[in-house]
Amino acid sequence: MVSFLMVLAPLPARVAERPALAGDYATVKRVVDGDTVILTDGQKVRLIGIDTPESRRNGKLARDMEKTRQDADTIIALGKRSAQFTRSLTEGKRVQLEYDVEKRDRYGRTLAYLYTEDGMFVNAEILREGYAMVLTVPPNVKHKDLFVKLQKEAREAKRGLWRETPILQAKSRG
Repeated sequence: MVSFLMVLAPLPARVAERPALAGDYATVKRVVDGDTVILTDGQKVRLIGIDTPESRRNGKLARDMEKTRQDADTIIALGKRSAQFTRSLTEGKRVQLEYDVEKRDRYGRTLAYLYTEDGMFVNAEILREGYAMVLTVPPNVKHKDLFVKLQKEAREAKRGLWRETPILQAKSRG
């Protein structure tokens, strides 16, 4: 049980400040969903290390429905909340891309960690606020330990989607 005092404790201002990177800079034109953005140059970027609920009907939605035993409308509603959170962090903003071992996925999307100009680590912030689950796909595991820690903290504090439904809890066991 969470004590009243713990609920009122302020959250840290930021997860992590940007390390010294040699990554590319770009501007986010549009957020596709909670874990995918499109840059102004048309490049589609999949955020490494996180997975958010689907915000539209597709093959992954069907798999998520089976895994979580939630209906499509519930998953899509949660996906839209995740997308809105990512939009609030990134849309129209200049970001720096940090790459891991693999730069592209099998769908041709760029794989990256994003940092805003003021140093916010976007992938980590989405996890910290409870709008994503950790998704580790080797060999891109540079920030895995941090991500697992942030997910655990968000879940225990019932932040973001963790407070709204058991969908993420079912996914995190699967």
